[in-house]
Formats: sequence, C-alpha cells, structure tokens
Amino acid sequence: MSRRAPRDDGLFPSEVEIARRLSQTPSEWAAKARVLERDGLPRIDPLMGGRFWPAIRAYFLARHGLSGAEALAPDGEENLDAL
Repeated sequence: MSRRAPRDDGLFPSEVEIARRLSQTPSEWAAKARVLERDGLPRIDPLMGGRFWPAIRAYFLARHGLSGAEALAPDGEENLDAL
C-alpha cells in the first residue's frame, strides 16, 4: 500500500492527489483541468502552490446541479407511533 504525502491530506492537495480523488490519471486530469478552468474550475493558488480543495468540490457540485444541497441537522426524535 502506498503512503500519500502529508500535503495531500490538506486543503491544497497536489495535482496527483486531486486526480486520484476525481478518479483520473494525472495526465487525464492535467488535460481536463485546462479545459475546466475556462469554465470556472479554481486555478492553482500561486501562494499556496495548489488548488483549494473545498472550492474544487463546490465547483463540481454546482456543475452537476447540487450547489444548493447541504446536509441538514435532524429536527428531533422520531415518533413512529404517530404514523
């Protein structure tokens, strides 16, 4: 089993790690990222040296119509006898 670099667990993962998370090879991701950047994919932050993962995730959620989706907290204990 290969070990991931510590940097890959953070908010600015390497391009190789982003490719892995998106089920792409690094070369597939490099080509697709150039195209997707024209459509709003977050670019590599020059100061941090990587793409901000939460923004990448938000980009893909919005791209697939899930930008308004969020997990909701439970509204209380269920009473199954009320059914």
